[in-house]
Amino acid sequence: MDKAPIQDIEHVSQIYKVLSDVTRLKIVLAVKEGEKNVTTIANEVGMEQSAVSHQLKLLRDNRVVKTRRQGKAILYSVDDAHILDILEQTFKHIHHR
Repeated sequence: MDKAPIQDIEHVSQIYKVLSDVTRLKIVLAVKEGEKNVTTIANEVGMEQSAVSHQLKLLRDNRVVKTRRQGKAILYSVDDAHILDILEQTFKHIHHR
């Protein structure tokens, strides 16, 4: 981790920027247990489907979530366990005293 290339540092910064938005964080937490479609996610986070779709695109572009097509539906899930590890460690950090 020491002397990381600038590209890696910039990528890490971008991941934190994406995860720092409350709405996007709610979406990631909504799909942490498994695949869900945009309608289900929108209902769980209390937002319009179009707004959730926009945030899902940002999350997908940054490899935080991934998609899988099932018939006409697109299902969203966390891209890999590393994202959940980051969030778990962050939650532990805020509760640590």
